[in-house]
Amino acid sequence: MTYLDRADTALLDAVQKNNRLTSEELSELVNLSPTACQRRLKRLRAEGVIEADVSIVSPKAVGRSVTMIVLVSLERERADIVDRFKTAIRNTREVMIGYYVTGDADFILVVTAKDMEGYEQFTRRFFYENHDIKGFKTLVVMDRVKASFALPIDT
Repeated sequence: MTYLDRADTALLDAVQKNNRLTSEELSELVNLSPTACQRRLKRLRAEGVIEADVSIVSPKAVGRSVTMIVLVSLERERADIVDRFKTAIRNTREVMIGYYVTGDADFILVVTAKDMEGYEQFTRRFFYENHDIKGFKTLVVMDRVKASFALPIDT
């Protein structure tokens, strides 16, 4: 774990909420010079504390109004099967988030589709054609209540 001081945590808190803040705006929020803010952000990115700078896009605005949470169970939990499935997740555009988990399922996926017909086509291609998958259970999201990747950071 990387050591983070109060200025680092204040910077991280600010950019998690809005990664488009200018150096001047950040400097006012964290009481550092704009140059110091940029230097610290560069270090946090280089050290992998900040993994990516992204925008949260409205699914409805881009025609992807259906979201599903999918619990996936593999046929067997062998390293090669798990690794193959992880690769499939990373290479599939419709899978927004993938977690390898403990419990009743082996993976939990957040999947997007234009409509239920599109999701059915996805399931045929992604699940039914994969012989490593024992089964899957789909939960359809009725309302996205919160969309964030912001982590609570303690100093």
